[in-house]
Amino acid sequence: MTRLYMDLTKFGIVIFVLLAGLAGYATSFQVEKIFDWQHLICLLGGLYFLSSGSLALNQVQEYKLDQKMKRTAKRPVASGKIRPAAALILAIAFLFSGSELLGRVSIQCWALGIATVALYNGIYTYLWKPKWVFAAIPGAIPGALPVTIGYAANDVNLFGRDSVYLFLILFLWQMPHFWALAMRFKDDYKNAGVPTLPVALGVHRTLYHMGLWTYLYVIVALASPWFVQASWVYLLFVLPFAGMILWEFHRYYASNGEKRWFPFFMWVNVSVLIFMFVPVIDRWNFLFTKTN
Repeated sequence: MTRLYMDLTKFGIVIFVLLAGLAGYATSFQVEKIFDWQHLICLLGGLYFLSSGSLALNQVQEYKLDQKMKRTAKRPVASGKIRPAAALILAIAFLFSGSELLGRVSIQCWALGIATVALYNGIYTYLWKPKWVFAAIPGAIPGALPVTIGYAANDVNLFGRDSVYLFLILFLWQMPHFWALAMRFKDDYKNAGVPTLPVALGVHRTLYHMGLWTYLYVIVALASPWFVQASWVYLLFVLPFAGMILWEFHRYYASNGEKRWFPFFMWVNVSVLIFMFVPVIDRWNFLFTKTN
């Protein structure tokens, strides 16, 4: 039963959402402010329930589509292990709980949470994904909002340099991440009739667009000292990871997408956590390095 629940709510993605929210929270928290555990718990709880509900709702919305793809056919609703009505009730309950908790944090967090669900479960699921080859680009907006929700818990200025940096990192990362998956499972998407890049434009054009967005992603990461505080942690982590991402992409590109898929995919996915949390470490390392 626990495994079924984790699959329905896509627990791995939810953990990533919580980490993104925590990165935003830690970046916007002011040193002079008194820390309130309840405030942070409401934020993380709100993100947990909202993202779990949104992902469960998505499985209800797309269970017929999931049945057409080998990669997703075993999902709880698609496989018949959970009835759509039961999953829908759980999803709605979680969405209400999550929005209520985010409302306790701030009105900005609540509004951003509602916008995330509306964009993902509404516009992306029904309009962008089934009809547009480049749906991953606007679809990355709700995927990047959790870090902004975390930031908004402490700072209403969402267009500050550090807030923009965190959003851009999470936004840009999603294109190489998703299109790498689309390359790996292009036959699944073709059978399901989903117009992803590899299906609609072919492997070569997909690699070209992946390269453009991968370079943009790396450039923003390398430019982080212009957005956030940077020190030796930047040199120790950001530079090596940026180099490895580009190295693995060129090896992947040279094989025409036939080799080095997994190394590239993993370096991209690990790097996004590094690029989000290095500014946090740089901002707060004085707590551990301060001497009398």
